[in-house]
Amino acid sequence: MTANTAYIVDAVRTPVGKRGGALAGVHSADLAAHTIAALMDRTAVDPGAVDDVILGCCDTIGSQAGDVARTAWLVAGLPDHVPGVTIDRQCGSSQQAVHFAAQGVMSGTQDLVVAGGVQNMSAIPISAAMLVGQQYGFSTPFAESPGWLKRYGDQEVSQFRSAEMIAEKWDISREEMEAFALASHERARTAIAEGRFATELVPYVLPDGTAFTTDQCPRETSLEKMAGLEPLAPGGRITAAVASQICDASSATLIASEAAVQAHGLNPRARIHHLSVRGDDPVWMLTGPINATKHALAKTGMSIDDIDLFECNEAFASVVLAWMKETGAPHEKVNVNGGGIALGHPIGATGTRLMTTLLNELERTGGRYGLQTMCEGGGQANVTIIERLG
Repeated sequence: MTANTAYIVDAVRTPVGKRGGALAGVHSADLAAHTIAALMDRTAVDPGAVDDVILGCCDTIGSQAGDVARTAWLVAGLPDHVPGVTIDRQCGSSQQAVHFAAQGVMSGTQDLVVAGGVQNMSAIPISAAMLVGQQYGFSTPFAESPGWLKRYGDQEVSQFRSAEMIAEKWDISREEMEAFALASHERARTAIAEGRFATELVPYVLPDGTAFTTDQCPRETSLEKMAGLEPLAPGGRITAAVASQICDASSATLIASEAAVQAHGLNPRARIHHLSVRGDDPVWMLTGPINATKHALAKTGMSIDDIDLFECNEAFASVVLAWMKETGAPHEKVNVNGGGIALGHPIGATGTRLMTTLLNELERTGGRYGLQTMCEGGGQANVTIIERLG
């Protein structure tokens, strides 16, 4: 252990609820409070020693407004003096929460930080925050800014267009994407059946007294069913079958310094080996993980072969397939328990959901290094490399 090391003490998540499913009626503050409280219980750390609570969340309006990180901590019944902050790096928000937490620890200014995320996409539709200004007569999203138009021109900027552009540029067929999507569902169903998520899940007790214990999004599907779907754009290759699912969830990790590990008698499960974030062309938007991964490997002196497991968020099948082609990451090591196509992509919560699953799978398989990355709005991508301990 070294003084500037950031450790992952524990990581938990709720099961992911499908759109309109088990968690649809749960207030976002209560949803996040649930995983925070479980994290405190599992680690048995004094919550009063926590320096900060950092949660990722997008579309912070309605039940997600008012600094939901602070609210969630208080809803969990935890000490008033512990602050909280909510951050938005789009799909990478909670992965960035871990980065900020780790940086606080590595700088020596903090010792214990809760980092996680929450999103109730059933209650607050995706992009709601960007569109809400219309009812007040405000200008609509960033791509209508005069400065933006001067730099990038008047063209569509959307994740759907980006996914199509990527499929075309990397010559990824609809059939290839559908085969990838089918594998995601099959891997997720296998993981659930074998209980691979059991140690990371914290069931949520619903108002009727029943416990929500299992991810809802994986489907029984087939290539034939996928082939029958209409593309999202006329003549396009992208369909709903090869896109991540709208859903609801929360997730949380506890990041600690060596001093905190010693003082509280903690047994960390992993350490942060590397963290970085890079930007790419914002019109292409979803290509960020490619250069971000290459940058991370160059910074660490590692090769793709040094990584035992990868989590690359399945915003769309084309994103991960292009990333695998460019980096050489083998499919047998990528999203081995399924990804966002099968398990859903609860935007603000996905970063620490992926990290929680990555950590547990490294422990299950005995792997040493895991790399996580995800495409993010604005053409950005975070990369975290963790090293399993023990």
